[in-house]
Amino acid sequence: MDASGPGFRWDIPARYNVGVDVCDRWGAAEPERPAILEVAADGAVATTTFGRLRTDSNRLAGALAAHGVAPGDRVAVLLPQSAAVMVAHAAAYKLGAVALPLAGLFGPEALAYRLADSGARACITDAAGLAKLDPIRGRLPDLALLVSVDGAAGDALSLADLLAGAAPDFAARDTGPDDPALMIYTSGTTGQAKGALHGHRVLLGHMPGFDRMHAFPPRSGDLMWTPSDWAWAGGLLNVLMPSLRHGVPVVARAARFEADAAFRLIERLRITNAFLAPTALRMLRTIATPRERYDLSSLRNVASAGEALGADTYRWVKDALGLSVGEAYGQTECNLVLSAAPAEGVGRAGSAGVPVPGHRVAILRPDGSEAGVDEPGEIAVARPDPVMFLRYWNQPEATARKFSGDWMLTGDQARRDADGYVHFVGRDDDLITSAAYRIGPAEIEDCLCTHPAVALAAAIGKPDPLRTEIVKAFVVLRPGHAPSPELADAIQAFVRTRLSAHEYPREIEFRDHLPMTTTGKIIRRALRDAG
Repeated sequence: MDASGPGFRWDIPARYNVGVDVCDRWGAAEPERPAILEVAADGAVATTTFGRLRTDSNRLAGALAAHGVAPGDRVAVLLPQSAAVMVAHAAAYKLGAVALPLAGLFGPEALAYRLADSGARACITDAAGLAKLDPIRGRLPDLALLVSVDGAAGDALSLADLLAGAAPDFAARDTGPDDPALMIYTSGTTGQAKGALHGHRVLLGHMPGFDRMHAFPPRSGDLMWTPSDWAWAGGLLNVLMPSLRHGVPVVARAARFEADAAFRLIERLRITNAFLAPTALRMLRTIATPRERYDLSSLRNVASAGEALGADTYRWVKDALGLSVGEAYGQTECNLVLSAAPAEGVGRAGSAGVPVPGHRVAILRPDGSEAGVDEPGEIAVARPDPVMFLRYWNQPEATARKFSGDWMLTGDQARRDADGYVHFVGRDDDLITSAAYRIGPAEIEDCLCTHPAVALAAAIGKPDPLRTEIVKAFVVLRPGHAPSPELADAIQAFVRTRLSAHEYPREIEFRDHLPMTTTGKIIRRALRDAG
């Protein structure tokens, strides 16, 4: 399936810096143009302009350089949705450093692994992030600089003080499209999470798919919002940076997702475009007749990705909101290669869409040949592709295994219908898809086995009507410990506080033993089949 077409050509310049592109074009031409509307807990809205993004990111880039952060260094960003997220990202890009987004859901152990593995030199965070980092600082010798948006604390410097003491102008590094810019950790099924390293071109690679799923080009008065964390590819690359590149303002709201609050936010701010993961859309279904209860007349497009939406939810959005969902598919390593196009009448219930212009996507048989119509196979993406990752961080063997010739293998099973729409069939690996998060079992199992009562553990995804899957753990106890509801609760709390709220097992089943291969590997498929 080649969606490039005879009229499509990628326009990737020889020299390109994503931070300059996102902040400086509009920041110079229309400095007072709204960029980010930050909604506080009390409902107050603070507007950050493109001009402010430009000068603040310049100031931060200069300050980071003055504190020894060099091109190529990793700069971690551990913040909730806020203007400071984009300032930090743009500063890193302008400096020629590599932005490393980290989710606020991560606990100390998950953070420790990613910061140590990446060798992050600096971290921009808040008071909550500092509290998580404090007990693990001794394990992070490369982390030389901490900056807090909540002011100086301990050895952490104040972001406001750094900005105030730095110059508003900064000569951005003359980067090429393939120079490293962004690294997002993605979960795997063997070993720990892997850092997917992207070049500056990654944003340009996202633009065709972004435009299709959000029914762009933009219109006057457009306002974008997603509850998805901007540390994930969905929030960062499916919403935040492409919107800003178009000059479209984005709503920032760091609050737990609730259906009533979401509808009220759309109503109050007159949001036009929303990116909502399938779990969020399923939660919205708890509100009966939403268009009768809220004024949703501003909402012109709803997009979704991260997991299979399902035909029922697709139809509910159409019936309840009067909109067709702009579904999309991709992976952290190669995102937004399939999508629907509601404005063009391209979409089908239960399908992730069709290939986006510029991307060659195929359904492959195990022998590498292309599958026929309605024949299951593995989704693969041809290289070169501007949205494709450069490599896994410090894992050349894993990078090589990701490819078969010029095809990047996704590990996702799907079929293509006669009209070219791609439909998921299942997964051929052990990744767990829960509420749009892709979760690798290894990290959960490692954490479970550090509990003093746990001898052996396995994690799988169990089908769930709301979250697609929940994490279920099978646990073999150490001698002297007996199964009980109280112990299950304690183990759940143990994992939740050490990894993240989306990774802890919502169900625990105690077992005397686990099914294993002769080489000592847990057979997770047998556990999934057993429920």
